[in-house]
Amino acid sequence: MENPPPTETFEEKRRRARQIVRALKKAYPVAKCALDHENAYQLLVATILSAQCTDERVNQVTPQLFARYPTPKELAEADIRELEKIIRSTGFFRAKAANLKAMAQKLVEEYGGQVPRDLEALTQLPGIGRKTANVVLGTAFGIPSGIVVDTHVRRIARRLGLTESNNPDRIEQDLMALIPKKEWIDFSHRLIHHGRRICSARRPKCPECPLLKYCPRVGLPPLESDAA
Repeated sequence: MENPPPTETFEEKRRRARQIVRALKKAYPVAKCALDHENAYQLLVATILSAQCTDERVNQVTPQLFARYPTPKELAEADIRELEKIIRSTGFFRAKAANLKAMAQKLVEEYGGQVPRDLEALTQLPGIGRKTANVVLGTAFGIPSGIVVDTHVRRIARRLGLTESNNPDRIEQDLMALIPKKEWIDFSHRLIHHGRRICSARRPKCPECPLLKYCPRVGLPPLESDAA
């Protein structure tokens, strides 16, 4: 493995980032959001629930939730205790239930029950931050408003030497400067899949990694082959 030099220029880093994009495309040709949904409303709800919770758990909860509240109108009129009971297993259920109900009320009152296709409008909804807005705009509408930075993307971006920051907003800006805009949506999906399958937090499978030759493995101990 040849690590990039410490004095890597911005252009060299951008070139390496594009090699990483190509390698991810080859490894994960189907870039798909891990949250089950059928429309923008369902994705918005699922993404709110995914905070501090696994996607797998959210996908177990949302079928009952969407059957009970199929549109923002029903969710806006939800009994808060019933809503809390349905989503309880996702954690922080009281805050999430309050945000879901308030979000749905605002959708109904201000947008006719439709999810807006605008970053600023989305981030004005209760419980919606930039990450959630990026997920909805990119996945539901195909609008590359930014790069979703979840725990996997944050970890892997640092290991790849594409950012030195721990701040999600700063990481997003660093990645947006390196990754072509047309790749923003799928890049985050693929990096999340990669984090689950290969580049885990505790035991990354570096010898199996399709990105190994482009990765300086920042913060990781040397591979046995390097130490030999």
